[in-house]
Amino acid sequence: MQKNTYRYEQTAARLLVEGYPDLSASQTNDSIGILSGWRLQLVAAPELEGTREHLEALMAVVMPYARHCLSGVRRPFKTEQGFVSIGPDSEAHQLQLRSSREGVDPLALRLDDAELSDLVRCLDRLRLDQRVQLSWELPADQPLPRHELVERIPLRRRFGPSFLGGFALAATASIALVLPLPPQPQQQGVEATGPRSDAPIDDAPIDTEKSPLTER
Repeated sequence: MQKNTYRYEQTAARLLVEGYPDLSASQTNDSIGILSGWRLQLVAAPELEGTREHLEALMAVVMPYARHCLSGVRRPFKTEQGFVSIGPDSEAHQLQLRSSREGVDPLALRLDDAELSDLVRCLDRLRLDQRVQLSWELPADQPLPRHELVERIPLRRRFGPSFLGGFALAATASIALVLPLPPQPQQQGVEATGPRSDAPIDDAPIDTEKSPLTER
């Protein structure tokens, strides 16, 4: 059976995986369905290797951590077995690896943003490689919780617009109470064309002979 080896390289990281095709699953000769080993080389760090469970744990921790960092949320991640953990370390990131063998001290690596980015690219290329037909048991990508996004916003940015809006409204109301109202324009009266009701009534008799109403 042919052994296949695939390499994924970036500036600060190089990942190499080895394995064989799973003939029971009708896989082609150039695929990897059975992982026999992997090696990871980071800048200024010893070469790392382990089983498939270690590689899967590395992917399950590093990739969601990097996604949270891109969203501005820096919090630690670790696996349930405790093989791999990663978290913020000042302006950098600390990756800690624990061996399943007894008597082996955990290895701590300090990565900057560029090294973390190169590591994520190598892992992502492995995950998306169609030739590596492994069923990775990785957590599904979920939207970041709302409270995590809110907590990363400074208080002055969260409550600043509301405070300024309330202050502006209160100042406008105070000024409106202090300023006097403008004088109302006086309405001009309309002069009646008919006789006023309070005018004196002329009691003189009406001359019916000279009135036009008596003419025939």
